[in-house]
Amino acid sequence: MLFREIVIAGCGNPLFGDDGFGPAVVEELQKLQLPDNVKVIDAGLGAPHFLFTLMEDAEVPVRKLIIIDIADFGANPGDVTKLRPEDLPPGTYRDAHSWDLSEPLQRLKDVIDITVIGCQPKRVASHEFELGLTEEVEGAIPKTVRIVLEEIGVEYGATINHQGTHLWASPGETTGDTRDNPGEKI
Repeated sequence: MLFREIVIAGCGNPLFGDDGFGPAVVEELQKLQLPDNVKVIDAGLGAPHFLFTLMEDAEVPVRKLIIIDIADFGANPGDVTKLRPEDLPPGTYRDAHSWDLSEPLQRLKDVIDITVIGCQPKRVASHEFELGLTEEVEGAIPKTVRIVLEEIGVEYGATINHQGTHLWASPGETTGDTRDNPGEKI
């Protein structure tokens, strides 16, 4: 089965520096035992166009799509935000090859609950290969995993301590999204 009720798609290419953020988060999520209704996919670079299009005709209806990718939202490298398709004007969400990814999302948003979890990149190579994430973006992986687990309603046992904060949380940080503005850093 290609899709399940909840699809988590990590977009990007690890050959282009911080563009490998989505696949790196997917790699961590694949180490966890997630509910049977969740499918975690390394969507790569060009695959999102095909995956998003196929979701419209999936035999099992996709109800929730979580996209993990880099996004330039003017923050500090490694900062993470949650966006909705409405927050992405046409032409503003592009992959490294300048394909507009907001158009397929605009088509799906009325039938699938879509969340984009974006990490502000520090460095994205476009003409030469550059393996590895910058320290700032690599440091955003645990927080992004936590955000994804919260989005799908999973409290992952050992990752929560007795005070209700995640073991990888910064001192004083608690769970939950308390933003007033979509696209605001979380």
